[in-house]
Amino acid sequence: MPTVVVPFRGETAKQRLAPAPEDVRTRIAEAMLDDVLEAALAVGEVVVAGEPGGQGPAVEVALRGVDGPVLVVNADLPCAQPRDLLTLLGAMPEGGLALVPAADGTTNALALAAPHLFAPLYGPGSADRFLARAERLEVPAAVAAIPNLADDVDTLADLDRLDGLLGANTAAALAALRAGSTR
Repeated sequence: MPTVVVPFRGETAKQRLAPAPEDVRTRIAEAMLDDVLEAALAVGEVVVAGEPGGQGPAVEVALRGVDGPVLVVNADLPCAQPRDLLTLLGAMPEGGLALVPAADGTTNALALAAPHLFAPLYGPGSADRFLARAERLEVPAAVAAIPNLADDVDTLADLDRLDGLLGANTAAALAALRAGSTR
């Protein structure tokens, strides 16, 4: 059973959802987190990693004391289902890592055979950096094409694009947002 680490910025999450007001951004970010946590809880023990020092350092702290395989799943993946996380885990080569890149080359999800394979490499081009690190460590690596983990939400347009695929919490938050905007 893997440990699932979910990095989450809390109140400063999803600033790119502007022009939505701060309370709406917070509500949507928390709803997306709830959907990811529901999927993760069906797969393993879950740790939410706060991000006061950034995503990478938060994950490093969360991995202290963890033993065995780890999934690191971003909190802005509201379409994630338990089967997606299990597919990522299954894509991980023995002793290595697997990742799901976002369309922009960042990293949405990682499967690590052991916590020591992690390094704080997030940001633009991070998917390539994680793969290069695996090569330097001489461990096998795989890129997994898992649509529900590749489709992250950075903007309101992303929410509209994924409408119909969103988890129940995010769908409800989006419906409430739409209902409020028609008044």
